[in-house]
Amino acid sequence: MTFVTRLTLQSGDRAALDGIVDDIKATAEKKGAALKGPHSHPPDRHRVPQHRRLHADDDRTFPAWEYTVFTRELEIHGYDDFARDVASRAFPSSVHVEAEIEQIHMQ
Repeated sequence: MTFVTRLTLQSGDRAALDGIVDDIKATAEKKGAALKGPHSHPPDRHRVPQHRRLHADDDRTFPAWEYTVFTRELEIHGYDDFARDVASRAFPSSVHVEAEIEQIHMQ
């Protein structure tokens, strides 16, 4: 039985995101862990309207708030201890991390 841990990291701060990913890659190389990725996704651009007042009859607005979210995916095949250590790290508040674990039966 092998476990595949898929980490999805998202941030609006590209430099912080790339620094975290580079650190995970360097640690995986030192420990000899099987790591696939990082897989980069196209950046998501978001636009949020900002109203000047809460009244429904007031159509005045500020310029829309625009921001970009960058996403990287990593896969760790096996190496459960390494995957657990990476997933339990204290990441900066500017980086959102999701861990998905899949169990694969080898035949």
